[in-house]
Amino acid sequence: MTSERDLAAEARAWPFEEARKLLQRFGGPDAPRPPEKGYVLFETGYGPSGLPHIGTFGEVVRTTMVRQAFTRMSDLPTRLFCFSDDMDGLRKVPDNIPNQEMVAQHLGKPLTAIPDPFSNEHESFGHHNNARLRRFLDEFGFDYEFQSATELYKAGRFDQALLRVLERYDEVMAVMLPTLGPERRATYSPFLPVSPTTGRVLQVPLTGTDPEAGTIRFRDEDDKEVEQPVTGGRCKLQWRPDWAMRWYALDVDYEMSGKDLIDSVKVSGRITKILGGRPPEGFNYELFLDENAEKISKSKGNGLSVEEWLRYAPSESLALFMFQKPRAAKRLYFDVIPRAVDDYLAFGERFAAEAEPAKRLENPVWHIHDGAPPAGGSPVSFALLLNLASVCNSEDPAVLWGFISRYAPGATAESEPLLDRLLGHAIAYYRDFVKPNKVYRAADEIERQALEDLLAALEALPDDAGGETIQTEVYEVGKRHPFADLRAWFKALYEILLGQEQGPRLGSFMALYGLEESRVLIRKALAGESLSAA
Repeated sequence: MTSERDLAAEARAWPFEEARKLLQRFGGPDAPRPPEKGYVLFETGYGPSGLPHIGTFGEVVRTTMVRQAFTRMSDLPTRLFCFSDDMDGLRKVPDNIPNQEMVAQHLGKPLTAIPDPFSNEHESFGHHNNARLRRFLDEFGFDYEFQSATELYKAGRFDQALLRVLERYDEVMAVMLPTLGPERRATYSPFLPVSPTTGRVLQVPLTGTDPEAGTIRFRDEDDKEVEQPVTGGRCKLQWRPDWAMRWYALDVDYEMSGKDLIDSVKVSGRITKILGGRPPEGFNYELFLDENAEKISKSKGNGLSVEEWLRYAPSESLALFMFQKPRAAKRLYFDVIPRAVDDYLAFGERFAAEAEPAKRLENPVWHIHDGAPPAGGSPVSFALLLNLASVCNSEDPAVLWGFISRYAPGATAESEPLLDRLLGHAIAYYRDFVKPNKVYRAADEIERQALEDLLAALEALPDDAGGETIQTEVYEVGKRHPFADLRAWFKALYEILLGQEQGPRLGSFMALYGLEESRVLIRKALAGESLSAA
C-alpha cells in the first residue's frame, strides 16, 4: 500500500505544492537536512493597531495548511510564529476605540507604551490588541506561538541583527533609497530611534552612525543631538528593513503575504541577503474584493468581518473559502456564504465516499481538518434550510425541526450536531438577508397554465415521493410549456412561490417541505392568496 508520504509527494493541491518547494530548501524529500536552529519556522505577521480581521484568519489558516502538508512529507520539526509588530509608533487614533482623547496624547509612542483605552485589564493598548489576537486564534484551534516585537527588541533577541544592519548601513540604504520619493529619500534612515525623553518612535534623519560602538546619532524632539545604542529596544527599524531583519534574526523559512506586498517582499529579500541570511519561501495571495469588485479596505468598511461570517455560517466554510484559489481575486460578501457552506458539505460527502487515498489528499476538507475530517455531514443542505425558513416564514428552530425530522426520520439536534449548527446559521441569514428582500409576484397566463399542470402532476404522486421523482415532474412540466428555456421556468417558480430570484433544487425542497404542503403553496399562488405567511 502506498504510504501517505508517497502520496503527498505527488499531491497537486496547492499546500502540497508549497510544501514541496519548502522541502527543497532543506535538500529535497530523500534526505532533508534540518536547519541549524533545529526546526522549520513558519511565520505570519500582524499589525496590532487594529483588531484581528478576516485577512488575519486567511493568512494563518493558509500557512497552517502548508505546514500540515509539510509534516506529511518530512520528519523535520516545525513551529509557527504569529508575530505582532507592536513596537510600531501609533500614527493616528483609530476611529473604533474609546478614550480617543487620551490615546491622542500618546501618538508616536509604541503601541505597548500607550495605556489601554478599553479598560485597566491590560498593560497597554498593544497588550490589549495582542490578547484579542491570541483569543481570536485560539478560538479556531490554531497551533502557534505568539511573538511580540516589543519583547524581542527589549530582550535583546534582535541585537545581533540590528548591529548587522548598522554594519551594512550603506548597502541597506542603497536598496531602500530607490524605492522612495525625493522628499522621503532626503531624510530616510532604516533606524527609528525611540526618544529617550518622550518615548516616541522618531522618524528623523540620522546625523551619524558608529558601527563599532553600535550607536546612532540623531536630534531628539528638543533638538539636542543624542547618541544612542541601536540595541536593547532603544530603536526599531522601518518596516521593510524590519521585515528583513526579522527573517534574518529568526531564520524564518516560510511566510506568505498579499499581492500588494510583492515589491516589498523583493526589497526585504534583498536586505536579508545583505545581512547574510536567506529570504523565506512563500507565495503572494490575491486580495479580496467586495460585491462591486472593489478592493476590500478596513478604512472603507466594505467586505465582511470574521464575526459577520461566523454569525451566518460555520468556520469550516470560511476555511474552505480561504483554501480555494488563493491566487485568484475573489469577491467576499454576504451572498457567497450559502454556496461556501454547501460546497463544504459536498466536499465532506465526497471525502467520506472516496476510496482512493490519493484523491482524499486533494479534497479541501483534508486540509481544513488536518487529514481527519469529522464523520457525518448533514442530511439537509444549507440552501434547503434557508428556503425552508423562507417558505415557513419562521425563525423558530422547533418549527423547522418538525419539517426536518419528517424528511430525515430520526434526525434530532442531538444526533445531527452539524445540522443543528447550520439551522441556527440559516435562521440568522434568513432573518437578516432573505426576509427583508422577499418579493412575490403573480403568475402570468403561461405560468398559470404550467402551475396548474404541475399541481396535477404532484397530486398524482404519493405523499412519500422522493426528491428525484418530484424533480423529474417539475422538469417535464417545464418542457411541455412555451418557456424560453427551463431556467425561465425555474426562475418563475422561485419568484412566484418563494419570493426570490434564485432558489434550491425544487424536488429536494418539496420533499423536505412536504408534498402536500407544496401542493397547498401552488394552490394559494393560483388563487392569488398571499404567500408571505405560507
